[in-house]
Amino acid sequence: MPQTLDAAAVRTWCSLALDALGRDREEIDAINVYPVADGDTGTNLYLTVESAVQAVEAVFDAHATGTSVPDLPDAVRAMAHGALIGARGNSGTILAQLLRGMAEVLGEDAASGGDAGGAGTGTGIGADGAAEGGGDHLARALRRAAQLAREAVAHPVEGTILTVASAAADAATRTTSGGAGGEGAPGGAGGPGGDGAAYGSGAAVHAAYAGARVALDATPGQLAVLGRAGVVDAGGRGLLAVLAALVEAVTGDAPSPVAPGARPHDLPAAVESCDADDSPAGPAFEVIYLLETDEPGIARLRRRLDALGDSLVVVGGDGLWNVHVHVDDAGAAVEAGVEAGRPYRIRITHFGAAAGHRRERAQRAVVAVVPGEGLAGLCAEAGATTVLARPGEPPASGELVEAIRRAHAHEVVLLPNDAELRHTAAVAAEQARAEGIRVALIPTRAAVQGIAALAVHEPTRRFDEDVVAMTSAAGATRYAELAVAERQSWTMAGICQAGDLLGLIDGDVAVIGTELAATAESVLDRMLSAGGELVTLVLGQDVPDSLAERLERYVRDGHLAVDTVVYRGGRQSVPLLIGVE
Repeated sequence: MPQTLDAAAVRTWCSLALDALGRDREEIDAINVYPVADGDTGTNLYLTVESAVQAVEAVFDAHATGTSVPDLPDAVRAMAHGALIGARGNSGTILAQLLRGMAEVLGEDAASGGDAGGAGTGTGIGADGAAEGGGDHLARALRRAAQLAREAVAHPVEGTILTVASAAADAATRTTSGGAGGEGAPGGAGGPGGDGAAYGSGAAVHAAYAGARVALDATPGQLAVLGRAGVVDAGGRGLLAVLAALVEAVTGDAPSPVAPGARPHDLPAAVESCDADDSPAGPAFEVIYLLETDEPGIARLRRRLDALGDSLVVVGGDGLWNVHVHVDDAGAAVEAGVEAGRPYRIRITHFGAAAGHRRERAQRAVVAVVPGEGLAGLCAEAGATTVLARPGEPPASGELVEAIRRAHAHEVVLLPNDAELRHTAAVAAEQARAEGIRVALIPTRAAVQGIAALAVHEPTRRFDEDVVAMTSAAGATRYAELAVAERQSWTMAGICQAGDLLGLIDGDVAVIGTELAATAESVLDRMLSAGGELVTLVLGQDVPDSLAERLERYVRDGHLAVDTVVYRGGRQSVPLLIGVE
């Protein structure tokens, strides 16, 4: 029976793909050994598709009150955009680009009128005309998807999701370009197109799935780490689930499921695990962020990140990109994004023990909310999983729960580093505890308190002892910030005018000034009058190094026994953060 790929079918496809990845997530996580054996490929693919589903549902919700329905271009573009902004991990980022490639072709073809086979409405791509009326559109969409995905990866490797995607495109192309009645006559007034109808959408998606399944079974022979572990590629396995959902959405027929833990017939079953010592250790951090920039900016970024690490994947276009890379210097990777454009939704994950031991959780991890890219890199290098809080965009509890999951540990110390996030963090901690993770929430009220807590973190101590030590270090750190007054207001230090500099100590306005350095010195005098051993200065992006040098001299001249450390915070809401321990 002829099938049509329209907006409703795209909606069904996304929903079925999410269900399939939900069922297969743990299996896919378990066979994840490349590029890093961190056991999260299934989870990352699920979260990527979940974001795509939410975007497609939003399009349908927008039409719910009227009589119209979304058209195919709206649906596929929403799917691609949702996957782009929600992409997780190496395979999730590649999947987002695969969906973008399909959306480019399907959206353009449908918008041009869908005239092959007499559809003429532009709302869908049917199989009731010639080959180019249905199957050929899907074949070209799969081909474009595979092409864009390879271009997005700095150094493509065979035996991965890229290989499976190319095989799916090749199989669909062979089906639509040959066989009895391959060309088929276009149907009149929307009628069938003769023998060519046999090579419509249904035949194309069935062929794509079959080709992908064969290619997936061959991946252990293409990538040595898969052969040693006795598994197929996890990303390719996830893509197979997505393609199976496409088959069911277009034809109504669900392909036979892949048996859990199935191995290719020619792979020795005795090979049960991958010896991590056989391969050189990889970078310590995964860095992911969305980036607003132009084509020249993304080209410069690719060159910079390629020199810093590996597993570089940059997907997207039209000014919005999703950047994924594995590096040892997380701060440098983030700074490269700052130089190229405006990065946000920055996620830095320390691979830790999970990078060397498949399916094993670390015993303990730290999750820290930070106000700027510079501190994100600093905390990540200290072993923390970070959540970036941009000015005016505090993270929701769901983001904190996701970060706790990404930390992939039995025990997690959560540092909100903002008094206003205390209740949000408490909700996230409770949710994570319900999932079986032991979470301790240390009520840090400022980033400098989080830095102090992280400095004494010792994962080899008993959990309770470590939490007590970190809490004590945070509590012994007074915090201050210099902010710019937005309007005239009464404060504890008097009346301030719009544009004045406010020196807030422990959350209360203590100093009002007009010049940054002088105001900072007044704040330091007040804080150090009660004693102190270490001053921490965190400079905003536009604050010159000369300010740090002046304040260091000021502290040294007035307090000989006090040391000073300086960090670059990047784009943060205030020009200067101060901590005194």
